[in-house]
Amino acid sequence: MSVPITTTRVLDPSDPPPRRTLRSYIWDTDSHLKSPAERRLLFKLDLAILTIGCLGFFMKFLDQTNMISAYISGMREDIGMLGNEYTYATTAYTVGYAIMQVPSTLIVQKIPPAIWLGAMEVGWGVWTFAQAGISNSNQLYAFRFLVGLFEASFSPVVLYVIGGWYTPTELAKRTTLFQITAPLGSAFSGYLQAAVYEGMHGLNGLAGWRWLYIICGIMTVPVGIATFFFFPDTPYKKKPWFLTEEEHLLAKQRVQNVGIAAPAKITWKTFTRILGRWRIYAFVLGYVLYGCSSMAGGFFGIWLKFEGFSVVDSNVIPSGTWLIAGFTSLMWGYLSDITRSRYLFVTIPLILGLIPNGILAVWPAGIAIKQFAFLVIGIQLMPGVFFAWAHEVCRDDNEERAIVASSMNGMSYAILAWLPILIFPMTMAPDFRYGFPASFGLLLASVFAVGLIQFLVKREEKLKAANLPATQIESGASGDEKKDSGEVIDANAKIAAL
Repeated sequence: MSVPITTTRVLDPSDPPPRRTLRSYIWDTDSHLKSPAERRLLFKLDLAILTIGCLGFFMKFLDQTNMISAYISGMREDIGMLGNEYTYATTAYTVGYAIMQVPSTLIVQKIPPAIWLGAMEVGWGVWTFAQAGISNSNQLYAFRFLVGLFEASFSPVVLYVIGGWYTPTELAKRTTLFQITAPLGSAFSGYLQAAVYEGMHGLNGLAGWRWLYIICGIMTVPVGIATFFFFPDTPYKKKPWFLTEEEHLLAKQRVQNVGIAAPAKITWKTFTRILGRWRIYAFVLGYVLYGCSSMAGGFFGIWLKFEGFSVVDSNVIPSGTWLIAGFTSLMWGYLSDITRSRYLFVTIPLILGLIPNGILAVWPAGIAIKQFAFLVIGIQLMPGVFFAWAHEVCRDDNEERAIVASSMNGMSYAILAWLPILIFPMTMAPDFRYGFPASFGLLLASVFAVGLIQFLVKREEKLKAANLPATQIESGASGDEKKDSGEVIDANAKIAAL
């Protein structure tokens, strides 16, 4: 006979309130209120989801950004890239990446995420490795498209799974920890290429940039294999092998308590329901404007090369941008969970980002001020908080939660597939007189779009509180769809019966 599991500590009414522990200050603010069983559950989930998620996303961004490292380390000259061919290669990747965003979150409603993501990660590792053998730009376009196509599933699926296991006091910092591996991967790409260029350039007759692709491919495949074994599905699906039955029931109880909906059968009504609400339009608009305003930092290395910096310095110095971005992104996530305010810690980074974007838009004389702007431009990055906000607003509808989040990323990349060709053509390097001013304008527009999201969220909350008939439009899946999805397990009753 098992001991019943509870989500909070059971206290005698005469006991004093639990004292906050060090863990509650540096991790979850309500850690001191959780039972030992719940803390053990979270430890296991963090170990599985965050380890696999962060390693995979680190490799994804390492493999995504190694092209700029290769470009400034001799690839342009070796394969004869001309004019805007670098921009076209970036577009090929982005097209592949945009195509699979929404389909991937629908696929994992049927195929376990571990199987799908593991296969995709092994695939993009193979295509990354293959880029070491390219001899012309057309081959580069084909391989970049395939890398983007296979990488596309990772971010939306991991975010969907994270959003299905964690409560509001836990969610933003974990989505942020997952997301900051992106700038860390970008930073490491520069250091790795610098080390490879100095230590392996010419080894066995291969240029340093070719060795970069070989090493990145070799690093990626084992992480993909580990994903098959350790990455879980959402709590309403099959029990992960590393959880006990009691822990799995506790996980279901936790998400039920905060209103995270169970999966429902996907029909045409699913899509008409989602498209009939404001959520997908507002969140996609806000995130697209934000995402399209965040391109400028990627051209730091190109500017350094134009200014006469060495290959090593042009690879290493931009890593400072991504390290600063990683620190500030983590800070925004922690502050968002502590204050329980998503809107505030989406808006503050955007407003602060107007400073470096404004400097690059004006393009003043002097190297120091432009280098400062490039270094701190990542202060505006807070995708973990933005996605946590969307997941929480849509938590009453599992399918909407999946589709809205993946559409945010997918539409952003769909626009980014062609926008850089117009505003960041390489023929306008390094001052990009269209690109940097446009980034400033897009960032300013995103501030207003985020304000609109907050207005709509508050209006929806007021309608629900007033219990007006209009709130029926904003409810979760319809009765028929919920019936199709099966009965949600009453975890409280089952736990008590153990």
